[in-house]
Parts: sequence; C-alpha cells; structure tokens
Amino acid sequence: MTDIFRSLIMAFCMFSVIPMPRIQWKEENMRYMLAWMPLVGVIAGALQWGWLLLCNFLSFGTALFAVGLTLLPIILTGGIHMDGFCDTIDALSSHAEPERKRQILKDPNAGAFAVFFAGGYLLLFTALCAELPRTETSVLTLGLHQVFARVLGALCSVCFPSSSAKGLQHTFRDAASNKVTLLLGGWAVICTGALCCLSTVSGIVCAVVFLLCLLYLHRMSRREFGGMSGDLAGYIITLAELLMLLSYIVTERVVAL
Repeated sequence: MTDIFRSLIMAFCMFSVIPMPRIQWKEENMRYMLAWMPLVGVIAGALQWGWLLLCNFLSFGTALFAVGLTLLPIILTGGIHMDGFCDTIDALSSHAEPERKRQILKDPNAGAFAVFFAGGYLLLFTALCAELPRTETSVLTLGLHQVFARVLGALCSVCFPSSSAKGLQHTFRDAASNKVTLLLGGWAVICTGALCCLSTVSGIVCAVVFLLCLLYLHRMSRREFGGMSGDLAGYIITLAELLMLLSYIVTERVVAL
C-alpha cells in the first residue's frame, strides 16, 4: 500500500467508527492523514442526504428529521470532536493559567460546564436543523459544512504550533507531509466553490465564517493554552459546524426578504 492509501485508512480509523483494515501506527502511515480528514465529512454529508430521502419517503415529522441530521455525524465520528468541544469548554471555563488548562484537557471526566454547553449545543443545532427546508439543496449545504469544518480543524492542526511536545495533534503535525497544507487548501477551495454554486451569498458568508474561526482559534489557542492541541481541533470543528449552519439559515432568510 502507498503512503496515501495507508493515510486514508488511518484517517478513517482515527476520525470515524467505520471498520478499517488493521494498520501499523507509525509516522509514514500518517503523512497524509489530515488531508483525508475532510473525506469523513463527505461520508457524514452522505448520511444526512440519505436521512432526508428516508424522512421524505416515510413522511417523518420535522423533529425526527432535525434530530437525525444532528446525531448522524456524531455517531459516525464516535463523538471524537464533541469530546474535544467538551474538554475545551471545561478548560476555558476554569479561567486558570494555560498550564492548568492543558491539564484539564487531559482529564477524562466531564465537568458541569461541559455538560451544560454540550446540551445547549445539541439543542441549538437541532433547532436550527428544524428550520432547514426539507430539500436536497439545504441538506447538501449542511453536508458541505461537515467537510468544510473538518478542513478547518485539519488546517489548524497542521499550521498552528502545538502546546506540548506530546499528544496526538503534535504527532499528526510532525508526521504530516509538506503537501498536506496545499491539499487542505484545495479542499477549502472546492468547498467554497460548491457552496457558492448552491447559493452564492451563503457560500461567501460561510467562507467568511471559516476565516473568522481560523483567526479566532489562532489567537485563543496561543493565549489560553500556549498552542494547539487535538481537543482544540475538535472544539473548532464542532463550533464551526454550528456557526456555518446558523449563518446559512440567517443569510437565506435575509436574501428571501
């Protein structure tokens, strides 16, 4: 197997629950892993599109439709990004020094703030999904958000300095090929172009949200944690999915006025 194919297997082993062939955990097998990470978002989008077809065929209600759109990506990933979101929320809510925040990220126990924010996040995301028209265009847009958010998380992991010489993000960053950043840039261009084809204004707004999230995490990660980590990547992926969906719904409503 080539490095690219082994990296594909590693990406799906790490970022999804899809069964994959066993492969050795070593640096050469991770060179392009982060470049394949957005492909997990493609699978998530395909699941959401299939759910739309099933809901329309069986005439499921809006609530069930929205809950399915919310939970399917989380089930696909095994909750790995939501875990990073919860850990980061706990750390930020501590208002402690960066060293203490990094220790909280490693704590396997969920604190009260993580529970509150995760519950609020799921409720808000589900409510926003309930506002989506039950059309292929809207759900394809949502699927592209899944891809775009993972491009963001992977790009931050590759480009931002690590907070520690240990941890998965540091390992992936060191193993990454120099071509990974260019490949992720290609993913970003494809996502922006596809979103603009579906809705020009919404696509542009989504690209702006992408850039704002990138700038926010760059500043926040250095100030609050002394650098990037795997948990912060999961945090920004989860946050970006919500903000992109919110921006899409608001933009489409404004344009329709």
